[in-house]
Amino acid sequence: MTSLPLQNKLSSLLNRAPKVSLGEIHFQSPFVLAPMAAIGSAPFRLLMERLGAGATVSELISCHGILYKNKMTLDMLRVDPEEKSVGIQLFGDDGDEIAAAAQVAESYGPKWIDLNMGCPVKKVVTKGGGAALLQNVAGLEKIFTTIKRAIKIPFTIKIRTGWDLDSRNADEILRIAQGCGVEFVAIHGRTRNQQYTGLADWDYMDKCQAAVNIPVIGNGDLHSPRALHTTYKERNFSAYMVGRGALRNPFIFAEAWRDFSDDASLRDENIYSQFGGRDYWIIIQELKQIMEKYIDNQRVLQIQLKKFLAWFSTGFPHAVSFRTKVLNSQDYQDTLKMTEDYFLQLELHESKKRIEFSDSFMTSGHG
Repeated sequence: MTSLPLQNKLSSLLNRAPKVSLGEIHFQSPFVLAPMAAIGSAPFRLLMERLGAGATVSELISCHGILYKNKMTLDMLRVDPEEKSVGIQLFGDDGDEIAAAAQVAESYGPKWIDLNMGCPVKKVVTKGGGAALLQNVAGLEKIFTTIKRAIKIPFTIKIRTGWDLDSRNADEILRIAQGCGVEFVAIHGRTRNQQYTGLADWDYMDKCQAAVNIPVIGNGDLHSPRALHTTYKERNFSAYMVGRGALRNPFIFAEAWRDFSDDASLRDENIYSQFGGRDYWIIIQELKQIMEKYIDNQRVLQIQLKKFLAWFSTGFPHAVSFRTKVLNSQDYQDTLKMTEDYFLQLELHESKKRIEFSDSFMTSGHG
């Protein structure tokens, strides 16, 4: 971090995080950034690692695109030299094709290869990939062993609890994965038909992971530092995966290590008081600098950065007005200047971020 005060605040929290090992894979903490489509590229993953994510996973990447040598798809495989623990997530429907794509992905230097078996999006599912694999239990052993034999690094999977409430089969898939030598399994606590609505069923996931010896990562509804902290204290998963929560609060991985029981200012879980406007402006500059290594077109860079500015500002005063101005801005330098002015004014007025977690956020699908 370029700011010593911010680095000190982060270090005071992250020093409490235990390192964990899931088989051969080592995490700096048990809190992991989930794969998110069009979000989890190398720049954002690296920023999240610097802010306390123990490991990260790439956005889901098409095996067909890799094998067709599509340039945009191959660019998605890039791993930053500074990333310490990153997995590349692939999606496809044919074991041989996934295995071949996994060999290509392995050459980019990830610590493991992950198979997406949870994406509920129609364009993925109708082609037999993502959550559609939950309905192909009979063929999973062959798919898993084919992929595992093709690569030298560990192989993992990410699943949902099942296709729908009448066919939840995560327990069965865990047993198959364990028998095939899969390194770990991440479970999103919803069915495919739930998409991102309703609540994650942590009790069902508990029963599933208690029945096997394979490491299991729990995922679902960990949108606030308090929720992440409480789940970590009360559950017994090998690690915990955070997705959308990191977009509205990029400091979630650090703030989850605060002592919520003793800090009166944190009794309302919607308020974060430790990281203010200046801290956000610093990490926005960091993200911009990392993105500039990967995007040489300033217009594309501006468009990509705007997404994160909109998410990061959520919960701060006058965020709607700021987002409107930023999203309508056509000049890159103007965008940066109004961003600097906005976040530093928040610091000047000691404005707090407040997120209403009952409000829906990105429920139309992201990976």
